[in-house]
Amino acid sequence: MDRKASARWEGGLKDGKGTVKTESGVLDANYSFKKRFEDEKGTNPEELIGAAHASCFSMALSMILGDKGYTADSIETSASVTLKQDSQGFSISKIHLDVVAEIDGADEASFQEAAETAKANCPVSKVLNADISMTAKLKG
Repeated sequence: MDRKASARWEGGLKDGKGTVKTESGVLDANYSFKKRFEDEKGTNPEELIGAAHASCFSMALSMILGDKGYTADSIETSASVTLKQDSQGFSISKIHLDVVAEIDGADEASFQEAAETAKANCPVSKVLNADISMTAKLKG
């Protein structure tokens, strides 16, 4: 299974602009230096990675919980992606997943085990070379 996205950039780094699109058509957005490194509203690669990671993790957690006999009423995941600059340039140094789930009948230990397994094994976690941290809360 292959999924595709594309990007086009025109101009220099600070004065240029770009577009990013997904094959499904669900995303067709502009991005720029100001949207990425300053406070201008709009998307950027780190935000997109965060969205991909949060959605992948939530689905993986749902699967793992299902294997344990639980069905989540809800799993809400947000991902904070940290972009840092050092002498070698920019890098994504860490991602923090903040998870709040509502699962009838689940105990804290089972939930934490499932959340850690999902964090380590969702496909997006596996592809990223970053320190991925998480807080997970079970509503109840």
